Amino acid sequence: MRIIAIDGPAGSGKSTVARALAARLGLDYLDTGAMYRAATFAALRRGIDPAEADQVARMVGSLDLDVRVDGVTVDGVDASIEIRGPEVSRAVSIVAANPAVRAEMRRRQREWAVVHDGGVLEGRDIGTVVFPDADLKVYLTADPEVRAQRRSQEVTDLDYETVAADLVRRDALDHTVTPLVGAPDAFVVDTTGLTVDEIIEVITSEVDAGG
Repeated sequence: MRIIAIDGPAGSGKSTVARALAARLGLDYLDTGAMYRAATFAALRRGIDPAEADQVARMVGSLDLDVRVDGVTVDGVDASIEIRGPEVSRAVSIVAANPAVRAEMRRRQREWAVVHDGGVLEGRDIGTVVFPDADLKVYLTADPEVRAQRRSQEVTDLDYETVAADLVRRDALDHTVTPLVGAPDAFVVDTTGLTVDEIIEVITSEVDAGG
C-alpha cells in the first residue's frame, strides 16, 4: 500500500495538486476536506446546529458518505455543489473542530486507503495524524494573499475580503484543533509563484528520488 499525504492550509493548492499528482502516479485520490464539508452539509440539512457537538457526533457515526473524484454523495443526495457553498464554508471549521467527528473521519480515511490499496490523500493533518508513516509527506504553503485569492475564485458567492478574513479565522482555529504544520519529515513546497505543472514536477522529482 502506497500512501502519499498532502497537507497544508486552505488555498495552498492541496486539492488541485493532489488530484493531478494522483493522475500522474496512477493512484486513487481522496479529498478529506470534502468529508468534513459533507458532514457539515448533512448537519445543516437535518437542522442540526453545527455547534451542538454531541448531536453532530451522533449524526456522523451513521452518515452514509461517498466521496469520489467526480462528486460527493451524502445520504444518497448529490451534494457536490452544496458542500462548496458559503453556508457550508462558514460552518465547516466548527464541525471539523469536533474531536468525535475527526476521530470518525480518520477511521474512514484509513479504511478508504486499505480498500484502494493506498492513494494520494489531502487535508490538514494527513501526514501528521492520519498517516504519520506515509511513504511521502508533502506540505504545501503559500503567501496569505495568494491563498485568499485562490479561495475567492473557488467560492464565487463571497468577495475577497470576506474570504481573506475567513482564512485567518480558520487558520487560528486549526492551531487549536490539529497541528497546522508539516510533519518533521515532510517535503515542503511553497506554491506561491508556481503553476500546477511546476508543483507536480517538483513533487514527482522527490518521489523519483525516493523522498
